[in-house]
Amino acid sequence: MSAHGLRPKIQVQDVSYFYPVAKPALRHVTFDIPERAITAIFGPAGGGKTTLLRLLNRLNDRVYDTRLEGRILLDGQDIYSPAMDVIQLRRRVSMVFDLPNPLPGTVRQNVIYGPRIAGVRDPVHLDELLEQSLRRAAMWDEVKDRLDDPAESLSGGQQQRLCIARSLALEPEVLLLNKPTSALDPISSTKIEETLHSLAKTITIVLSPSSTQQAARMADLAVFMLMGEVVEVAPGPTLFKRPQDSRTEDYITGRFG
Repeated sequence: MSAHGLRPKIQVQDVSYFYPVAKPALRHVTFDIPERAITAIFGPAGGGKTTLLRLLNRLNDRVYDTRLEGRILLDGQDIYSPAMDVIQLRRRVSMVFDLPNPLPGTVRQNVIYGPRIAGVRDPVHLDELLEQSLRRAAMWDEVKDRLDDPAESLSGGQQQRLCIARSLALEPEVLLLNKPTSALDPISSTKIEETLHSLAKTITIVLSPSSTQQAARMADLAVFMLMGEVVEVAPGPTLFKRPQDSRTEDYITGRFG
């Protein structure tokens, strides 16, 4: 079981990661990511958060001259094992980036792009995936009459939720998000947060939040990272009210960072 009683979906075990520089980007990182909950990994810039997120679905595979030590397990299986199908891994563990990046084409084409590449051809099934994914991303009512409009005609907040819907169309088990509201206004950010809280009822969310305040609002489990190391892991309400490490307290109270 994970630190707060939920089954771990992902286990990060003594992970260190080295770019071709003197200092490692990650050093002996160990914690469990609980299933069907929001894990917020937060801390100052340069702490290794984005590197860790990218390792969770092997987006760093094409970064040369790097080295990984330790293990990352998904449902008990080592994702860096030679037996792991990387394409299948990225369907199971999908990532949404900080800036909205809709594909050229319509709203409809964006959402069903992944399933079509995966071989889904039945138009009825594609329409079902389209509506289901947009509903889960909390934007069906906003775009149901605009499905054949260019994706770029949507607002920034809608484009980010469209990117979430595009990931959801592949029915992932885990959704990784790197600062998903950093380029958005407060109203759009609130809609994204509400969407993620709803999604966490059915899938595992791992979030590098756009701010410490967002981490406090979102985290079922909070992970504070500093200079490539995990400083403290605790349920969100506990960590932000009663941090155990002085470095965590200094950061969340604004003494540094």
